[in-house]
Amino acid sequence: MSLGTIIDSTLAQPGRPVRALVLMGGGARTAYQVGVLKAYGAMLRLQSSADEAFPFQVLVGTSAGAINAACLASAATQGLAAFDHLGTFWSRLRSRDVYALQLSPWMRVSRLLAAVHLWGRARREGAVLDTMPLVDTLHRGIALGGIEQALEQGALQTVATTASSYTTGVHWTFCHSAQDRWHEPWNRPGRRAEFQPLTIEHLMASSAIPFLFPATPLWVDGRREFFGDGSMRQVSPLSPAMHLGAHKVLVVGVGQPERAGLVGGPPNGVPGLGAIAGHAMASVFHDTLQADVEQAQRVTQTLQQLPREVAAMLPYRSVEVLSLQPSQSVDALAQAHVHELPPAVRRALGGLTARQGAGALASYLLFEPGFIGALIALGERDAYARKDALLAFAGARTA
Repeated sequence: MSLGTIIDSTLAQPGRPVRALVLMGGGARTAYQVGVLKAYGAMLRLQSSADEAFPFQVLVGTSAGAINAACLASAATQGLAAFDHLGTFWSRLRSRDVYALQLSPWMRVSRLLAAVHLWGRARREGAVLDTMPLVDTLHRGIALGGIEQALEQGALQTVATTASSYTTGVHWTFCHSAQDRWHEPWNRPGRRAEFQPLTIEHLMASSAIPFLFPATPLWVDGRREFFGDGSMRQVSPLSPAMHLGAHKVLVVGVGQPERAGLVGGPPNGVPGLGAIAGHAMASVFHDTLQADVEQAQRVTQTLQQLPREVAAMLPYRSVEVLSLQPSQSVDALAQAHVHELPPAVRRALGGLTARQGAGALASYLLFEPGFIGALIALGERDAYARKDALLAFAGARTA
């Protein structure tokens, strides 16, 4: 994130501070965000029964985090109950609702034949898995009309999702507000924004995990481009929230700086293909978040240390950033639940997900009750461990 982003996007505005929620991507791992937000909602309910309005004015989501953001936006008029709505969405989710992998019986008896079949599919369609089930799930589970209602009634100011263009390499942020045509989009090197109504196609594009899920076409600049997961080439995850006027940003990631993917691996310590694939996935999804958070916090601290007289003359204010990520290894958690993967997926991946050290790869595809429930529980525990910070972020009193 550049200093210019913080200066340009935090112009002093009257009224209450704008709070943004930024939800990072990570496939099935983003169930962790459900636990954090359920706990946050419960904390706020205990603070005041008189005001249960939705606590964020800006929602920004990437990849599966974009699906979570859209799900929340569709129920934002319900206030804190939107978090319960998100929990219900995930409680019904299974791998079959997200992707499909069809292998004939004769392919199931041979990993070589399955590998040849998948290679052919990947060459034809650019991905291994069929995501039409996810299209149906999103149409059933996310009411786009609810998003429009939330924007029109002022329950939300803006909802945004990010995606990466395979066609041009540009990282796009698609924003939607009650008055899209009055907003000025931003254009930075390698990063652009556009205001337009969000669709299921935007969510599919943002969550198209490279190699696993197929690209999705979207229209930008009057032409069709193909998009993949918004985590790719996302050099500044917090930037959209800043551009959209946030004064306070709560960001919930689903990765860790140090992962346990190779714990219990082969005796010679050489990583297998599954571990390498998991490491590559983690690089796509998580590596830029912590650096962006730290830079934003350093810039804010610098602004706060300026003499009051100088600060009063400047047309911007500092931005408060609160970041939560899993306190335990999600890779190890996935390893304990890898047996829940659909048999066809385990077979197609050549047994990679059944081996020690491959939990990281499995964790992106494990949309199954055991793993999801464990992640939600971890998110709740981590949120309560940061209860004071979360309540202070909301402007509520702490014990």
